Amino acid sequence: MGDNVEAGIYQLRDALNLAEQLELDLVEISPKANPPVCKVMEYKKFLYEQKKKQKEIKAKSAKVVVKEIRLGPNTDEHDFNFKLKHAIKFLEEGSKIKVDVFFKGRSIVYKEQGEYILLRFAQELEEVAKVEQLPKLEGKRMIMILASKK
Repeated sequence: MGDNVEAGIYQLRDALNLAEQLELDLVEISPKANPPVCKVMEYKKFLYEQKKKQKEIKAKSAKVVVKEIRLGPNTDEHDFNFKLKHAIKFLEEGSKIKVDVFFKGRSIVYKEQGEYILLRFAQELEEVAKVEQLPKLEGKRMIMILASKK
């Protein structure tokens, strides 16, 4: 085992000498490999290229937008249809929708009615959306999350 360590030290020294002769840096690319992988290059250029790759990855990743629609436990038909049209527009844009029923004051006694409204909302949107999270009560709000089927 001692021979491998000595060979590694000589190779490291040779690599450092080569980097110094070329007026470049010895950059460790893969430290976990056995033996570690290094390259002779300009370190600033290496950092720049890494930043550039990270930016490209970030730009390619899809940004998920969550739009929120708030209903009441006693939302009437016209308001319900109005909010439904907005939801369809948001889903077509590729956004997720967080639909919630907010219970003000003592209206919390209408929990079943709030859940009914949310499930009806999901049923009306079943052609364009899928339910990601079923209605769940959190404090004074009952929340459901919908995502586009596209």
